[in-house]
Amino acid sequence: MKDTSVRKNEHHRDRDIFSIFKNKRHIIGILIFSLILSLSIQQRFNLNSIVGGLFISTILLFLFYRDLLRYKPEYIIKDYPLLAIGTLFISTNLIARLSDYLLMAMVRGLGIAYTETHLFMIPIASGAMLATLLFDFHTAIVFSFMVSILSVVYLSEPLYSIYYLVGSLVGAFSVINSRKRSAILRAGMILSITNTITGIAFLIFKGLLLSPVSLMVIFSTMLSGFISTVVVFLLLPVFEYIFDITTDISLMELLDVDNPLMKSLMVNAPGTYHHSVIVGNLVESAAGSVGVSPLLAKVGAYYHDIGKIKMPNYFIENQAHQTSMHEEISPHLSSLVLLSHIREGVELSRQYRLPEVIRDIIAEHHGDSLMTYFYEKAKEVEDDVKESDYRYHGPRPRTKVSALIMMADAVEAASRVLTEPTPQKISGLVDRVIDRIIIDKQLDECDLTFKDISEIKKRFVFVLTGILHRRINYPGLDFNEDTDKNVIKKEENKTFHYNI
Repeated sequence: MKDTSVRKNEHHRDRDIFSIFKNKRHIIGILIFSLILSLSIQQRFNLNSIVGGLFISTILLFLFYRDLLRYKPEYIIKDYPLLAIGTLFISTNLIARLSDYLLMAMVRGLGIAYTETHLFMIPIASGAMLATLLFDFHTAIVFSFMVSILSVVYLSEPLYSIYYLVGSLVGAFSVINSRKRSAILRAGMILSITNTITGIAFLIFKGLLLSPVSLMVIFSTMLSGFISTVVVFLLLPVFEYIFDITTDISLMELLDVDNPLMKSLMVNAPGTYHHSVIVGNLVESAAGSVGVSPLLAKVGAYYHDIGKIKMPNYFIENQAHQTSMHEEISPHLSSLVLLSHIREGVELSRQYRLPEVIRDIIAEHHGDSLMTYFYEKAKEVEDDVKESDYRYHGPRPRTKVSALIMMADAVEAASRVLTEPTPQKISGLVDRVIDRIIIDKQLDECDLTFKDISEIKKRFVFVLTGILHRRINYPGLDFNEDTDKNVIKKEENKTFHYNI
């Protein structure tokens, strides 16, 4: 766990480490992408235009890189985000040039006199929409400016760059926080309306509003939103798959109960599924206050114990009988069973192609903490017991979301022992459990602050108090009575008692 001053110092150090003058790999990448961009914007291939295009592309990509270095340094640490952004630049430009060629051929084939009509249908806005869905709105804004500027080079008409810039910005804004693929269709409709308004302004400026070509231009602007939507639908899963990028849309799909892995958890380990749902509620309530995506935290919580599918009966939440499976085996073997659910979870995440961030949560949610119960039990029956044999293998949580799930997992498990839960007892339990995690140094590698920890405790107490509130006794249904005449009634009403 790191305080704010340390985080600031590390941020400045990271900026220095990844400086454009020191990271040669990034310089080479910028030059390669600049060369490809230069070739893609050529109207006629000659040495002067290629070299000039190379300089223009390099300047634009360099400025974009510096912006990421300043405002989104997390994209610089790994190569994949940079590679994805560069590929998105190339893809958007190539699609624009290909659309220019095909739509021009279509317009000429239809015998439309105003051949520039096709320029209003070029789906440049799709690149900005993808940038928002794959990365964030800030990246999409800079992306929109860069792509619009490049369009001037091969279109030789500044007014069209304004049209593309407005469309790109509106398209990017329309898909913010999109969690369903159907939201992209709505964004396409908004884009069509915006492009139509911008197209009418273009016609007025050119003095063509009352000319015969105005209807074709307006039709083209309305069609542009549909074309951009199609491009986004086609390219979004490709970028998600190739670059292992996790979008809100893909996270929502993981929460679907029809997802094969989630369904398997519900059927084979219902107790673990219920535990995971409560952990999800805990982390979702606290995530926003510590700068973590609530959706990502919730999905991570749902899948953090997915490895328990393999041997569900060895985990207490899935045990239907009073006798624990662990009473029949040695403490050391029990510790190996517990360790296995991390390994099995990581393997299942790879098998079902879960996002890397979810895989990291599965691997880190116990850190290298001690399995206290089996460690103490082993000391009772053995003389020479190594603590290291009863610790998880880690790694410790390296992100806020992994740390949040570790704390919620421990708090939820501990809350099951409360017989008379009151707000005071719940608050004391949350304090003790989280403080113990801190003392064990499990949070030393993530950037949570003490202020974050305080806020997390408050949110956990609030949610648990709501979940563990006292129930009233129903007249004529005394579930605590243990007389023979009520035994059958108690068995018949177990489910009812659980739900109330």
